[in-house]
Amino acid sequence: METEIEAKWLNIDHVAFRDILKSAGAELVAPERKMVRRVFDYPDKRLGEVGGWVRVRDEGERITLSYKQVNDRTLHGTQEVTVTVTDFDATCAFLYAIGLESKSLQETKRESWKLGAVEIELDSWPWIPSFVELEAKDSKSLYEAAKKLGLDERKALHGSVEPAYQAVYDVTEEEIDGWEEVRFSEVPDWLASKRHKVKR
Repeated sequence: METEIEAKWLNIDHVAFRDILKSAGAELVAPERKMVRRVFDYPDKRLGEVGGWVRVRDEGERITLSYKQVNDRTLHGTQEVTVTVTDFDATCAFLYAIGLESKSLQETKRESWKLGAVEIELDSWPWIPSFVELEAKDSKSLYEAAKKLGLDERKALHGSVEPAYQAVYDVTEEEIDGWEEVRFSEVPDWLASKRHKVKR
């Protein structure tokens, strides 16, 4: 598996950030599109026990099948192997057939940019503020690009999306991983009641 060198910055206004990207000379690779992903594990949760999961994702222009594993929430803590497939439903059917179970169906929106060799994703997930993710071949390139874009290295988060939800709601990673559907809609009452109180 390859190690993902990536970092997230939360609460980023995408409208304002697009102007920053343009000023920095970044190129738009793909406009915002809706993505749908289904996440799988075995019935005994053996992948989740080691921080892993299988994902089928319809990215708009392609469909991918991935195994991801978060070993720790550091810059080098996430590993991934991905292949391109041709049919979302057929790939899900294959995973069901070999004994995996669907854990969650998730909707997101993503807009892709590139600054040199650094990939920049403007991500939107249901029920939380938008954020930005940078991915590079090495940490030096990633943080140089972040600095150029005005992103504070000290505020970078690593790993999957759970910390973005935990920044808004009082929920555990296990709770988030147990949500069967994450779709663009009003915040469900059961989740709204867990929103962190705003300090005055």
